[in-house]
Amino acid sequence: MSVVTVNLGESSYDILIESGSLPTLGQRCTSLGLTGRAAVVTNPTVNALYGEAVRRSLTEAGCSVALIEMPDGEEFKNAATLGSVYDALIEAGLDRRSFIVALGGGVVGDLAGFAAATFLRGIPFVQVPTTLLAQVDSSVGGKTAIDHPRGKNLIGAFYQPRLVLIDVDTLATLPEREYRAGLAEVVKYGIAIDGPFFEYLERNIDALSAMGRECLMTVIQRCCELKAMVVERDEKEAGLREVLNYGHTLGHALETLAGYRSLVHGEAVAIGMVLAARICSLRGECRDDDVTRIKALLGSLGLSVTPPEVKRSQLLDVLLKDKKSRAGAINFICNQGIGNHTVAQLSPEELLTLSGLGV
Repeated sequence: MSVVTVNLGESSYDILIESGSLPTLGQRCTSLGLTGRAAVVTNPTVNALYGEAVRRSLTEAGCSVALIEMPDGEEFKNAATLGSVYDALIEAGLDRRSFIVALGGGVVGDLAGFAAATFLRGIPFVQVPTTLLAQVDSSVGGKTAIDHPRGKNLIGAFYQPRLVLIDVDTLATLPEREYRAGLAEVVKYGIAIDGPFFEYLERNIDALSAMGRECLMTVIQRCCELKAMVVERDEKEAGLREVLNYGHTLGHALETLAGYRSLVHGEAVAIGMVLAARICSLRGECRDDDVTRIKALLGSLGLSVTPPEVKRSQLLDVLLKDKKSRAGAINFICNQGIGNHTVAQLSPEELLTLSGLGV
């Protein structure tokens, strides 16, 4: 087992990375003082695979368990689904001594975390991510949110989990598309923060594509270490933490216009990172060779880097509502070569002109 600690004073917690760790969840929770009634928020797909193991582990640890299913898909990470989860929490009799377990990918983690942050003004929650994207990114750092029809993650809160339990064995049941989408977030860390890690990914394309256990453990641990380092220095995204949005500005816009259906999050981020690298090349922040390497790595991992056709006017509308927008300019994360970054203030119009997006 690997342990990565997120040091945030009274809000500190551990990320446990292990093979076959789901049966230990109940004991891990009780050791943190999480007892009594637990609500496991999940979706039908994950529930069928892992719901019973999680319920049994919590029950054997003395917890009373309510399983709450939400629909599967980013398009359901909305106020209506959140309302149904609140209803289920009330019906299950949760009180301020209860806790929530988010069992699933980023959609489940984001929505269940936001429910925990707001139900009874906040009750504890535990992240049990079952997708690669959630294990390397969204389960760590305390960002919780739901989407709005006019933008992704516009309604949310910073609310740290008490524990993140990563069982790498759950990736064995992950659809290939979702696995490859998760690799986009992995590549993000290499481009924007850690050049040697990017080189490691280039050397281990075959092992990554084959879901090699040793390689996966190394990759997940390093991503969690990098995210923990950033979150510790900037928990609520006042500055440094914005680096984790590399590739997300244009990626989120494309994902929003796709209705959260035809593009899954990681696929949109992969396209967004290539667009960001092109913009940085035009601005002199990186070389054409860096752009080529980024495209080659993402392509070799099975990710498309070709953006869909979208209307410029629609893109402008979404970008103007970007959370990173300040007085008409967006804090845009630029890669300086590979492994470093800077922040530029660019207007939506500049972004679209430099990226070539929009018709």
